[in-house]
Amino acid sequence: MSSTAPILSSAATPIHFAGSEFGDQRHVCAFFHNSEETYHALLPFIKEGFDCNDRAFHVVDPDRRKEHFQRLESIGIDTAAAESSGQLKVYGWNEAHIDPDGHFDQHRMVALIEEELKLGVARGFGVSRSIGHMGWAVQDLPGVDDLVEYEARLNYILPRYKDPVICVYDISKFSGAVVVDILRTHPMVIIGGTLQENPFFVPPDEFLRELRDKQAGQNQSASGHAA
Repeated sequence: MSSTAPILSSAATPIHFAGSEFGDQRHVCAFFHNSEETYHALLPFIKEGFDCNDRAFHVVDPDRRKEHFQRLESIGIDTAAAESSGQLKVYGWNEAHIDPDGHFDQHRMVALIEEELKLGVARGFGVSRSIGHMGWAVQDLPGVDDLVEYEARLNYILPRYKDPVICVYDISKFSGAVVVDILRTHPMVIIGGTLQENPFFVPPDEFLRELRDKQAGQNQSASGHAA
């Protein structure tokens, strides 16, 4: 990790999400069961951000991009004006998490998120409120197995900023083992519809060491079976 001083956004006002208020930790895993439940939680958070002149950076399912804009417009956001001013940036996940060759490159995505957070600061916004819909990770594409490593590595970057990053998961689409690992890579979690500190969070150095040991054991086992 870099030894330079943290870059901190100037969050002058409290930031609320899912019935609670953010403290220092702002990397959240949010498990939902359907779109209605998802937007019931997200829209007040998004609207508060626009009312505070925060920036909005969203990654969505490209097939539901129109619906996403309609949801924003339903709470009074002029999406065309917000995009024009730079206050709103919406990527389809095919433009963000998935590269032009159809791969997920975790390092490329970490760099993109940091670039967007820096851009928010450079443009004078107090905070960038980031939301990433994570349905891309259930597609059969090269690199998606790096999902939990990617989430862990974000914890090296995000503490340098004061910008909340919400990772939105449809809990019905992920295996129990993956859900557990996703949970362990986020310092904040929505439990029972409420934002809370996550007692299961594992710091990135420890988590990545465990992941390497697990992968080494699997490789050794596979080599033994092949012999």
